[in-house]
Amino acid sequence: MQLGARLRALRRAAGLSREEAGHPIRASESKISRMELGRVGFKERDITDLLLLYGVTDPQEHQRVLAFAREASAPSWWHSYGDVLDPWFQTYLDFEQAATLIRTYEVQFVPGLLQTEAYARAVISLGDKTAPDEIDRRLRLRMERKQLLQSPEAPKLWVVLDEAVLRRPIGGTPALREQIESLIEAAESPGVQIQVMPFASGGHAASGGAFSVLRFPYQELADIVYIEYLTGSLYLDKREEVDRYAAAISRLFIEAAPLVDTKSILNRVLKEL
Repeated sequence: MQLGARLRALRRAAGLSREEAGHPIRASESKISRMELGRVGFKERDITDLLLLYGVTDPQEHQRVLAFAREASAPSWWHSYGDVLDPWFQTYLDFEQAATLIRTYEVQFVPGLLQTEAYARAVISLGDKTAPDEIDRRLRLRMERKQLLQSPEAPKLWVVLDEAVLRRPIGGTPALREQIESLIEAAESPGVQIQVMPFASGGHAASGGAFSVLRFPYQELADIVYIEYLTGSLYLDKREEVDRYAAAISRLFIEAAPLVDTKSILNRVLKEL
């Protein structure tokens, strides 16, 4: 999607239509559209022809875009777990890997990137008729996924947790205690910000349920809203929809307890368990 967005920006800068861009590479207007939306793979020859057509003459820029195309075509890190991954979630993992900022609101579970092993196992086990070996593989995937926050390119993660998340004993009280202790530790990280929406706050801007807003490092690629439900997920990228969710989560940051209070809230909940 990032590469497609870059090619779209170059095409527009050159003043060409999708039909005009498709002719030199023997592609239809619809294929150029699918390429720019990131819905098909890329051939290096096509990329080279398009860059020349768009007037990109810098050899370094050519190499950078071609390297990007190779990376986009390479198997994702989660490829070996494809047998236990829902197709709609595979897309999210790629988005998560590419994001520079993830803002999320949760009402039921601690976000996957912050889950402890015991808590994650309990969450995964809630799935309908999940076999023990599948639970183990899903758990390994989730623990490997957490390594993203330790990488040099880690996205900034800003989380608002409804207080119900901290009170629901997923996996039992010991597992929840361990999870809250892990959240206290995570909140000390400069790349992770955690806020709590207390019960006492009453109604708030995101009463409709959990969602995430992901931002990417390329100006051409707009933010994406991710909403998960029981049997699938939604990816919203229309400007008016994204703007509404971005405004909602910005209000949540204001309506939730301040960041400076997070540690004391988590410690208080911990003592009450």
